[in-house]
Amino acid sequence: MSNTLELLKDLIRRPSVTPLDEGCQDVLTDRLKPLGFSEERLDFVDTQNLWLRKGTAKPLFVFLGHTDVVPTGSLDAWVSPPFEPTIRDGKLYGRGAADMKGGIAAFVTAIERFVAKHPHHQGSIAVMMTSDEEGIATNGVVKVVEVLEARHEKIDWCLVGEPSSDKKIGDVIRVGRRGSLCAKLTIQGIQGHVAYPELANNPIHNFAPALKELTEEVWDQGNHNFPPTSLQVSNIHSGTGAENIIPGNVEVQFNLRFSTELDEHIIKQRTHAILDKHGFSYDMQWRLSGNPFLTKRGELIEAAHAAIKTITGYETKDDTGGGTSDGRFIAPTGAQVIELGPINESIHKINEHIDLNDLEVLSAIYEQILINLLT
Repeated sequence: MSNTLELLKDLIRRPSVTPLDEGCQDVLTDRLKPLGFSEERLDFVDTQNLWLRKGTAKPLFVFLGHTDVVPTGSLDAWVSPPFEPTIRDGKLYGRGAADMKGGIAAFVTAIERFVAKHPHHQGSIAVMMTSDEEGIATNGVVKVVEVLEARHEKIDWCLVGEPSSDKKIGDVIRVGRRGSLCAKLTIQGIQGHVAYPELANNPIHNFAPALKELTEEVWDQGNHNFPPTSLQVSNIHSGTGAENIIPGNVEVQFNLRFSTELDEHIIKQRTHAILDKHGFSYDMQWRLSGNPFLTKRGELIEAAHAAIKTITGYETKDDTGGGTSDGRFIAPTGAQVIELGPINESIHKINEHIDLNDLEVLSAIYEQILINLLT
């Protein structure tokens, strides 16, 4: 069994459903401290964060990851237990195999090989880990970055091991991400009997035209690097469950994934303008999950392209699609940030898995990136 596969299986066995870590960060510390990495725990509230660094010189290269995973869903739907790593047909199955314990295992073993071969490499290498990426991410990387910024510890290059690949390992790297703005909207009405609508005020009926307008709004056209902004309704809750009661309110949750053509203030202004003209009473709560960011072509992207070409023989594609990642907290510091990791087809799904060969190829790509940048 390869070192990368052995490490990944150890991590999967630990049921680290967000925001739990279940000893995963201890495992990584035990692997890297003997190589000269210093250990710093930066825990906040219920979130465990780890900062491991080897060296003090510039430039600083950081591998970023999260040890928490999403809940398993129905255990009966899994072919094998989600926290018992199981190999079938050349794939390793288990929760977190692709998102993102596979990436973590790959970059840890890449670091081990690189340091063994290049003990006097240039610059510094660090690993940043959190147990709160799959949750609301309020006590994880965002807080660690605040600590680093306060002491002027600047990251030059950051590689996030999130599952970025599409059809084959390394065929896509994320060089940026759209912003994410969440909204919780409550429309007030007057509850009453369905037989006496004149004595009530149905908030669902009042909101329906505004909902149509919000979902049909052309927020922008996107640009060369980003697709157009999208608003998607995720939840609507209303009513008492009885069929003869007009509800007193309706609660709607929606999310906008927005490009660099917009910012949160413009989105909020346009949203409120649409709602206000329909004349109903409402309350709105906003939460900015992250602003859009884009890493321009530079040393990190060039090193990643060259490494993928060296190891796989094919060219990769730069992309900004997908969801959000903790890279959104690193980019504002001025660091170059990319995401490069496993194939994302099975992430957050029942029977999540990673191809055994992909795991080894990914680790080799990570090692080659270190070679390209630090030797």
